[in-house]
Amino acid sequence: MGKEQEENGNGSSLLVELPLGKAAEGFDLEKAICSHGLFMLAPNHWDPISRSFSRPLRLTSPPLTVMLRISQPPTSPSTLHLHVHGTCSLSLSHRHSLLNQVARMLRLSESDEDKVREFRLMVGALHGEEELAAECLRSFSGRVFRSPTLFEDMVKCILLCNCQFSRTLSMAKALCELQFEIEHQIPSAKAAEDDFIPKTPTGKELKRKSRVSKVSMRLESKFTEPKDHSESDLQPSQEKEEPRDYKGMGSFPCPEELANLDESFLAKRCNLGYRAGRILKLAQGIVEGNIPLMQLEEDCKETSLSSYNKLAERLRQIDGFGPFTCANVLVCMGFYHVVPSDSETIRHLKQTVGRDVELIYAKYAPFQFLAYWAELWHFYGQRFGKLSELPVSDYKLITASNMKMKKTIKSHKRAKMYAKG
Repeated sequence: MGKEQEENGNGSSLLVELPLGKAAEGFDLEKAICSHGLFMLAPNHWDPISRSFSRPLRLTSPPLTVMLRISQPPTSPSTLHLHVHGTCSLSLSHRHSLLNQVARMLRLSESDEDKVREFRLMVGALHGEEELAAECLRSFSGRVFRSPTLFEDMVKCILLCNCQFSRTLSMAKALCELQFEIEHQIPSAKAAEDDFIPKTPTGKELKRKSRVSKVSMRLESKFTEPKDHSESDLQPSQEKEEPRDYKGMGSFPCPEELANLDESFLAKRCNLGYRAGRILKLAQGIVEGNIPLMQLEEDCKETSLSSYNKLAERLRQIDGFGPFTCANVLVCMGFYHVVPSDSETIRHLKQTVGRDVELIYAKYAPFQFLAYWAELWHFYGQRFGKLSELPVSDYKLITASNMKMKKTIKSHKRAKMYAKG
């Protein structure tokens, strides 16, 4: 389980060493984290210079929020260093909560490791070393980054729906800022003037009417509304990369913090649009016991196709969980045999194309998604450069329009330099 030691003389931080065990062979922290767009969403922060990952983490029993930084020391690559700031010691329950959440994010359980090895063996058997076309598959770690809790995964999958990734980034950041305000009971911090908070005018969203929840608690009087953003706000920020510890940003909100909020306030404060109602109903369902998260987590330990179908049916009963959201949540839960035709991209293509895609990836069963995602993630890297080396300020440039225009981030920056003269 690792060992603890105080990091400095004032006792304000702690170092927990986490041996990787079976996962040590070939484990790379950078590849394990920078393997899915979720690593870019607040409160996550990947530092490409130190190659370390940091975020606030909420420990349980009793509740305790700490700042966590994870690194993989080059002198001891078989051990992860968990730098815990904000406490000088951890109780057994807090330590257990810390290690469980880190293991969930990085998929360090024995079953996760078995899947990684089986996938890599399959790739090796299907593609010889001389086959350059399979390089993206061989270089993929087999681990898909996810959140420390299933609730955070579910909310972030909702945030991915019907909008550009830049909008998803801003909504996740706003939710973490709101959590800080709720925890400290302070007025809503006004967004910086040059913050990039795009407003995606999706057709579906414009047609939806905001529904006011019937809960009694209203926080509008405690918070100021965010300002409206002009078209100039939609331009990429000229700021340098933001520091690791964002001012006024908390951890990701828990169900109890969201369940009693007013829907219209939440929609306006975090620019969520119709998603506010879906997130509120999800949080309320969990708090009221109608959506048993612990049972869902337990049920996903057996990742057979029949288990996938049963869980998919249960998720579809949750308001707002359509095929796209369900497919993404199930991937976070460890179901990799989800065929690409279940994804949003293929779902909108003709049925014949969808069947062709299923046939193409069928040979990778039960890891069709991993093969599909390895190729797609490689494609993102070709378009925008190595994703683990991007500064935070460039995350917002990863949009469908930039993909179609065959324009990389580097060419975008060169254009801006020429425009300046």
